Amino acid sequence: MINSIGMELAEELNGRGLVQDHSADLSRILNEKRTVYVGVDPTADSLHVGHLAWVVLMKRLGDAGHKLILLVGGGTGMIGDPKEKGERDLKSLEEIDRNAGALEAQLRSLLGDRAEFLMANNAEWLRDVKLLPFLRDVGKHFTVNELIKRELIKRRLDNPDDSISYTEFTYSLLQAYDYWELNQRYGCDLQIGGSDQWTNILSGVELIRKREGKEVFAFSLPLITDSTGRKFGKSEGNAVWLDREKTSPYLFYQFWLNVEDAKVGDYLKIYTELPLEEIEAIVSEHQADPGARMAQKRLAEEVTRFVHGEDAPLKVASVSSMLFGDTPVDEALLKEYAPTYIGADGQKLVDVLVESGLAKSKREARDFVESGAVSLRGEKITDVEATVSVSGLSILKRGKRNAVVLV
Repeated sequence: MINSIGMELAEELNGRGLVQDHSADLSRILNEKRTVYVGVDPTADSLHVGHLAWVVLMKRLGDAGHKLILLVGGGTGMIGDPKEKGERDLKSLEEIDRNAGALEAQLRSLLGDRAEFLMANNAEWLRDVKLLPFLRDVGKHFTVNELIKRELIKRRLDNPDDSISYTEFTYSLLQAYDYWELNQRYGCDLQIGGSDQWTNILSGVELIRKREGKEVFAFSLPLITDSTGRKFGKSEGNAVWLDREKTSPYLFYQFWLNVEDAKVGDYLKIYTELPLEEIEAIVSEHQADPGARMAQKRLAEEVTRFVHGEDAPLKVASVSSMLFGDTPVDEALLKEYAPTYIGADGQKLVDVLVESGLAKSKREARDFVESGAVSLRGEKITDVEATVSVSGLSILKRGKRNAVVLV
């Protein structure tokens, strides 16, 4: 029998666009208190906004009374899941462990005061798995016929210039083993993940059914894409990081502030905890006066507050006024919240523009300088051969909206 709580949560998640695939009726899955896990491989030392969707979802599930497990793939990260094209570069064990530690700390920071959860790392069991027992106990439950029909693997096999290695081919079995291991250790009975991982997720559901005779569940989130339809990620080159050292709180806020109108309503539903009724009112008000960008401002405030702290939106506003207004400079605040670049006396200005991210190439940097779009410490620079003299903290600007603090 499905109770009202399961139905209400299912309606809420569907209404927010947070569910794409599910192994059973979503109301039935959420009808009982589950132990739910989500996994992330340590391919980088920070999560990005693509991951943030499931971070907020996990908090929502925790608020509804479900137990949470956050799994960092210190074991699966040694292999890497198959990409659309080409094999992932294998990272050293030292880099994997360093990244895994950084992700664990970041997840604790994001959810530590908001939800109760268990932190796990599959290196604990996968690095000790012996080959022959794994083949007997796991491999025998999967057929090659079924695996090669999976969309991504099939595309790779159909392309004569892009074969797939045995290492990549077996990733699905390792992810299935994770679900089985968490089920045995902690009674985990629900896995969530991105829709691009759906067949891997189902492998775990099937493995537990075949080995243990138990029914467990899964559902996936749709992939969050940018304005061009690309998913957010490191490999796509459009990652907006949650680590303030990789993407400053100021640039993080600006990213959300510049979301296009067609996406802002969806992002408010996915990335914030605002009630759906309030989001509808915000979007309606925004549509009446799009130029005010009221919906984008609310989105930027809510998400920046969730990731960088309660007072982050106010501090970002202060930093913006320091960079582009007449507010007196607070060096400590600029170093903490603004985009920064560690410069050195005598560096060519063109090189600084590129390395700091104010220009994409040296050619573009020279164009910016020659057109009078570049200023340092309030003085316009038009000489493409100019060098930078760094004395204390200096503000380098390109145009009216782009700036970096040289330290």
